[in-house]
Amino acid sequence: MDDEAYMTLALEEARTAAAEGEVPVGCVVVHRGNVIARAHNLRESLQDPTAHAEIVALRQAAEVLGHWRLEGATVYCTVEPCCMCAGALVNARVARLVYGVADPKSGACGSVLNVPAERRLNHRFEVLGGVLEAEALELLRRFFEPRR
Repeated sequence: MDDEAYMTLALEEARTAAAEGEVPVGCVVVHRGNVIARAHNLRESLQDPTAHAEIVALRQAAEVLGHWRLEGATVYCTVEPCCMCAGALVNARVARLVYGVADPKSGACGSVLNVPAERRLNHRFEVLGGVLEAEALELLRRFFEPRR
């Protein structure tokens, strides 16, 4: 599978989030060509400020691998991660992040902050944005329009 195929899985998770009344963000973790975690936002459902799709997926991936180091993993997220999630990706030692739409208000992988490129941190990872961006943006628009 390629980046678009894995992002399609993340978009499926984002659609599930929207159907549950959650902000439509989905995340998939791929390790050695295998999907080892799939998650979506659960902040409202769990009343947990840390239950972002990325955090939930990283926890699942660590459980599958039996350790917290996700070296070699690629994380696919429909929206650019925030500073909490970008920090978690650094701490998990992921190799690569692929995201759909940039977040100009709280994105921490190049938009507002650039955590993955911060030289003072102990780990950096590759970032590719804009994969299936239109689809991710449309999900967000459909979710937020009636709420404004």
